[in-house]
Amino acid sequence: MPRWQQAFANAHIATDMGGQRADVVWWAPTAFEPEVLGRLLARVGGAAPVIVLVNQPTPAEAMQALAAGARGYCHAYATPQMLEQVATAVINGGLWLGPELMSTMIGAASKQLLQDTPRPNCFENLTPRERDVAIEVAHGATNKEVARRLNITERTVKAHLGAVFEKLGVRDRLQLVLEYKDAAKQVGQAA
Repeated sequence: MPRWQQAFANAHIATDMGGQRADVVWWAPTAFEPEVLGRLLARVGGAAPVIVLVNQPTPAEAMQALAAGARGYCHAYATPQMLEQVATAVINGGLWLGPELMSTMIGAASKQLLQDTPRPNCFENLTPRERDVAIEVAHGATNKEVARRLNITERTVKAHLGAVFEKLGVRDRLQLVLEYKDAAKQVGQAA
């Protein structure tokens, strides 16, 4: 377990918490079983966030894990640096899905949320290029896809996205999707 030892030098493996307090509970099942995860979450009782580690992450399992109450879901063979990022995110109240799964989830959520909604024009304080980037991202595009579609570099996409987040007062892509949906709803009501 050198990967774990690198990421968490002071951690120890326990099959039972035995009354000990943990910052994070990592669950690495041989097969993902929502019922077993539910029992683990009940046993932990909210004392620490639970992160699920699997050999082959899937969007369906990720949704099941989050719906059950897990705060993170990632690949069991993540690098030590990635494991540290996952722990930091969930300890600070966030969720962790990993970039690929997050992109897939946001894309699916945006398709559901943005069905038949008019294109909002309430992003007036954005430049035209920032607006283009925001709309592409709100529809679930990755930075690489946005760069390709708009014929700009990924670095430029990141810069525009940072400006968009700041101007709209959102922290992440999911909040951007929700802001876009709300703006689209307002445009539809005004029409």
